[in-house]
Amino acid sequence: MYCIKCGVKLADSEKKCPLCDTVVCHPEFENMARGNLYPENKIPNTVSNAKTINGVILILFMIPLIICFLTDIKINGRLDWFGYVAGALAVSYVMFAFPLWFKKRNPVIFTACALVMVILYLLYISLSTNGGWFMSFAFPVAGGLSLIICTVVALLHYLKKGRLYIIGGALISLGAFMMLIEFFLNITFDLPYLWWSIYPLSGLVLFGGLLIFLGINRTAREIMERKLFF
Repeated sequence: MYCIKCGVKLADSEKKCPLCDTVVCHPEFENMARGNLYPENKIPNTVSNAKTINGVILILFMIPLIICFLTDIKINGRLDWFGYVAGALAVSYVMFAFPLWFKKRNPVIFTACALVMVILYLLYISLSTNGGWFMSFAFPVAGGLSLIICTVVALLHYLKKGRLYIIGGALISLGAFMMLIEFFLNITFDLPYLWWSIYPLSGLVLFGGLLIFLGINRTAREIMERKLFF
């Protein structure tokens, strides 16, 4: 609980802010114990419309897929650019709609599935365009980012504490990975070194270091809590 005037953190038993003497909202009302809405072990069963919603979402994804298929055949007489649309829709579906089919949604598993779909889609684009950039650029970059993202999601999901350390470490890792992205760009597309990766590296390392510092220093963390209300 926080003071509505100065933002200082208050104990539940305090009726006035110790800093600005502001009265806590409704201190005269005592917390009344609320009974259960339903008798014990007699909570009514709710009817879930999850399957209906998932079916509607699937139809919404199929409509542009069919339209693009027919349009590509009509204009080009063969499938030309339809694969790119189908791949993009498949990636979007796995990211946003596929988890809705399951009651227990483990974010670690679905995040990994979505990232694998992205990598496969990049592979398809590389093979379709004869680009030759998948193994030297897309795969190491997408694979490295997938490893960072999956690690962060797993730690946030399974660990109940240390979120500031996890997010701060992830930002620092992402900043360091920017230098690898520039390296893969240069060796794949024969680009000159501009060292642009130093700028995102500096910003991400500073911000990530700040989060780790807040995780270590309790006083600084409480000050930020009072200022930002998080």
